Amino acid sequence: MVGHGRILLADDEQTFCDSTGELLRREGYQCDCVPDAPAAVEKLKQNSYDLLIADIKMPGNSNLELIKDLSKLAKGTFAILVTAYPSQKSAIEAVQLPVAAYMVKPLDFDELKKNVAQAIKQKNLFQTVSQTKQRLQQWQTQMQDIEEILKKRNHETFPTSIRNFLDLTLSNISAAFMDVKNLTQILADDQKESAVCNLLNCPKLTELTEGLAETIKILELTKSSFKSKELGQLRIKLEQLTKKAKKN
Repeated sequence: MVGHGRILLADDEQTFCDSTGELLRREGYQCDCVPDAPAAVEKLKQNSYDLLIADIKMPGNSNLELIKDLSKLAKGTFAILVTAYPSQKSAIEAVQLPVAAYMVKPLDFDELKKNVAQAIKQKNLFQTVSQTKQRLQQWQTQMQDIEEILKKRNHETFPTSIRNFLDLTLSNISAAFMDVKNLTQILADDQKESAVCNLLNCPKLTELTEGLAETIKILELTKSSFKSKELGQLRIKLEQLTKKAKKN
């Protein structure tokens, strides 16, 4: 089966909805069907979808209102537009919206399957990027917290209160690297290459790389001031993590 995902199919032609929805379910997708744009809006508010397939001329979408609001209703979700009455105007408008494909009825189902798979891959990529960005932001905040602790040089509170914090920080850094690894794998699969960039040389990760290097440097410079086993272990683990990422 094709990779699983959840699809919302919005079309006022019931026969098209029923038959296309059933074909997509046979391919392994979850597929909900609605007859118009207002019903689609309610579904998008209530549930999380990986893709919207929408008819252009159905009630409530004559001027692509549904698609224009899609980024607000379902961030990162793309649409496949279908119509029995193609026009230059609608095609031009579609280019400027989060539209993965523009298809004319009757649909070629093999082409639809291809477009669906690609659109859901784009959604997965968006989610991975968003998750990675969030982890990196959390990681950066934690590194700033460590820096403040080091500046204060509080010998009394450091040994007893920092162990769990350091363990959590290292876990989040490792998770951030794993997110990036997943991201590069998605891109590699999309381009049919074994890899798209070296983990630590990827331009998107400049901030992470520099921050990690700075953290290791700070830990090295302060090792004589804080005779802490936890800090020493953190520095060693970070160095190992960096070396391992470079090899990959």
